[in-house]
Amino acid sequence: MRERLLADGHSEREDADVAVVNTCCVTHEALAKSRKEAARAARTHELVYVTGCGANLAGDAFAGLPGNVVVVAKRSEETPAFVAGAVGALGCVQADARLDRVRAFVKVQDGCSFSCNFCVIPLVRGASRSRRAEAVLKEIARRVEQGHREVVLTGINLGCYRDRAAGYDLPRLVREAGATPGLARLRLSSIEINHVNDALISALRETPAVSPHLHVPLQSGDDGVLRAMGRRYTVATYLRRLAPLREEFNLTSDVIVGFPAEDDRAFANTLRTVREAGLTKIHAFPYSPRPGTITAQDDPVPPAVKKERSSRLRAASHDACLARWRTKIGSDDVVLVDRPGRGYGDDYSPWLVGSDTEIGELVRVRGAAISEEGILAEH
Repeated sequence: MRERLLADGHSEREDADVAVVNTCCVTHEALAKSRKEAARAARTHELVYVTGCGANLAGDAFAGLPGNVVVVAKRSEETPAFVAGAVGALGCVQADARLDRVRAFVKVQDGCSFSCNFCVIPLVRGASRSRRAEAVLKEIARRVEQGHREVVLTGINLGCYRDRAAGYDLPRLVREAGATPGLARLRLSSIEINHVNDALISALRETPAVSPHLHVPLQSGDDGVLRAMGRRYTVATYLRRLAPLREEFNLTSDVIVGFPAEDDRAFANTLRTVREAGLTKIHAFPYSPRPGTITAQDDPVPPAVKKERSSRLRAASHDACLARWRTKIGSDDVVLVDRPGRGYGDDYSPWLVGSDTEIGELVRVRGAAISEEGILAEH
């Protein structure tokens, strides 16, 4: 949406006439924040477009907002054209608008055809669908030409990527994307464990541009909870499929705490699984019932218990991150600087590189020490 509006001649500024609030509804808190942001934008802008998952949620989550708020309940691929058409193009139209980011996020797939019992995403994003490989590869080449050093392939369920007419699956797309001239790094945003197979592992290992980092949602490390969630794997499957990557890749994950079937024993199993899998950074989400899902009316775990379990999980994650960062002391790495004095190494570990580095620069560093925020580079 941002690129389309810029290409139509509009400029991005704080006091703009039009605001776009792209919303999330994966948790109750995310939806509440989205509504709050839309209400705030309505006070400072003449017109506000509310887009994204929250706009597509059953029931009007944005009812009662001022009349200058327009809720766009459309599929993601239809939304940019709708918003741009409603706003209208200016006379001075740019040929191309560079995304003002160090890394470019290239969506290759959207939607999900699986229905986990807790998940609202299939209801708001629809069934799985993929972009044509040719279009994806052209966009990656364009992003590299624009100066992006890293490309992240994104999707709701990336492993479902298929361009059957051209004979592409995700492993082939990874190989072809990684061969883009000038591309320094290629990463996947997230991948389900069911799609971590020999073909994908080979593509990740054998494509030089691929960063050794993989985000693989766990959600729970207890088989009983996984069954209650409607997930399609066991803990043993999760551990077995990640095992070939543990030595080479930085493995990160998502975990839901306080799911209706999770008792103290089940949570202890999750902590053990996190350790056995070699996971570092964990995004811990307190369970939040979502409308329209199987578990929408089921939320027996008290908020205080969810908070305590989340805290313990984050502490375990922090300890695992520190342990990985310590292995970088005395070792060399290449850091992509994405903020003043900060950036990420090849495996997506955070580095503090000093203020004399330029944003967007790839710098070779050596680890000197660690802090609570990341690895300190020698100067």
